[in-house]
Amino acid sequence: MVPALLVSCNLTDGLLALAWALSTDCRVSTTLISTVVLPVAGLGTRFLPATKSVPKELLPVVDKPLVQYAVEEAFRAGIRHVVLVSSPVKQALERHLQPADPGLVAELEAKNKQDLLAALRSATPEGLTLSVVYQQQALGLGHAVLCAREVLAATPEGEKQTFAVMLPDDFIDAPQGEAGCLADMVALHGRTGAWSLAVEEVPREQTDKYGVVSLTQNAADDPARMVAMVEKPKPADAPSNLAVVGRYVLPGDIFAALAEVKPGAGGEIQLTDGIAALLASHDIRAHRFTGVRYDCGSKLGHMKANMALALRDPQLAGSLKSWLNGSGLL
Repeated sequence: MVPALLVSCNLTDGLLALAWALSTDCRVSTTLISTVVLPVAGLGTRFLPATKSVPKELLPVVDKPLVQYAVEEAFRAGIRHVVLVSSPVKQALERHLQPADPGLVAELEAKNKQDLLAALRSATPEGLTLSVVYQQQALGLGHAVLCAREVLAATPEGEKQTFAVMLPDDFIDAPQGEAGCLADMVALHGRTGAWSLAVEEVPREQTDKYGVVSLTQNAADDPARMVAMVEKPKPADAPSNLAVVGRYVLPGDIFAALAEVKPGAGGEIQLTDGIAALLASHDIRAHRFTGVRYDCGSKLGHMKANMALALRDPQLAGSLKSWLNGSGLL
């Protein structure tokens, strides 16, 4: 297996260190689940040429990049330690989550641009601890998660801790006033001890694009417990039309399971296979989230997310609606 590289903010001579802490006291929150892993090493080729030099996770939905939405959702779930499983060519992601450039802050302060200062500082939430792991080859989502193993092992909670995984491309727009999908999944774990995956119904002809789950029929399980999971099944072979989307709350045992997964085509290790190996021994539920999911890894999904949020932005909605109605585009 290709090893991951663990990097630190205090690299001065190319040596590798373990953690990159951005919080003032460098402590990880003692909340029930303290760590989220963000696999962000993909090159975003569907958005070329935009992603030639800009990571796809920095593409904005209105005025905020996808990775920031993910970090904010994690914070609303009580999580303060973010592990980026990234690529050496995508260091702009790390820079976005660093404290703002002092020169830019000073300029905005001198001009009393308080709204812009608040927006700038929101990119680095207070208390954030960031670890960065470089995935040297794209060998599947399971491999990306496995790259975070040493980081979690080095925390006070250790490798066996429950942790979350989020895919920033899967932008889940929560209903107004709700904390979001991941917060609900963290609450489920606190209430029942169960782990969970976010799922939604998809047209059966699209099951070959997703991991698809099969659920127990035990009415006492709420939400339903998963009994099987298949990666990208043909529609005729899919056990259901419930597709896994980019939110996971997983046991630390997933690392040992992934280490035993036999690589598939292209040497890839699928997260689906690791989770499937745990279903008989672990209570893993299918969480049907509230809100709307936008596949921002696709051009259409990204455009839909931008339109949906812009049309409810107080500064944009009125003018945008007037322009749409009068433009003749619709």
